[in-house]
Amino acid sequence: MARTGLFDLEKHLAFYGAYHSNPMNIAIHTLFVWPIFFSALLILYFVPLFFNIPNVEFSLFGYDVALVWNLGFVVALVYSVFYASLDLKAGSLAAVLCVHCWVASSFLACRLGFSLAWKLVLVVQLVCWTAQFIGHGVFEKRAPALLDNLVQALIMAPLFVLLEVLMSLFGYEPYPGFHSIVQEKIEADIKAWKENKQQLLS
Repeated sequence: MARTGLFDLEKHLAFYGAYHSNPMNIAIHTLFVWPIFFSALLILYFVPLFFNIPNVEFSLFGYDVALVWNLGFVVALVYSVFYASLDLKAGSLAAVLCVHCWVASSFLACRLGFSLAWKLVLVVQLVCWTAQFIGHGVFEKRAPALLDNLVQALIMAPLFVLLEVLMSLFGYEPYPGFHSIVQEKIEADIKAWKENKQQLLS
């Protein structure tokens, strides 16, 4: 069933999809969006909250791991809750991936320490963002969504690429007719963008 406002999945996916209609650009984002999220959690591991909560410490593969209730946890939690509220099935799967990213990034942060972690994060972010800008400039030929709506683009990107995979491989839809409705909105947005671009050039 369609929702409205902040929880309008059709609107969110149509907005993001209008900037990602080229198959090669979609493939690039599918490969590089989640590493951006993961590496962001990795560096946020070292940003503490304003209040102290006891850490959860355990051993994994013989290594000591500390799950710290830090800013990375807050980001993962917000993403997880928002995704699950947008669509119970795909959103819950995305939420599980977010939690796994938080746990795995915590494990890696414990192993690397800040001095190595920030260098790894810098490389991953540079490579992934560069690849996506190439995807937009070379294949999509349209500026990234983040230039028009930074918050929505950053928040929706991980769920968008996951839904693309689920829809392409398994024909998944949150509800019957969802894909066709979103596709109509995407095509209308792209048509309006092209017309506006043509007017500016003429």
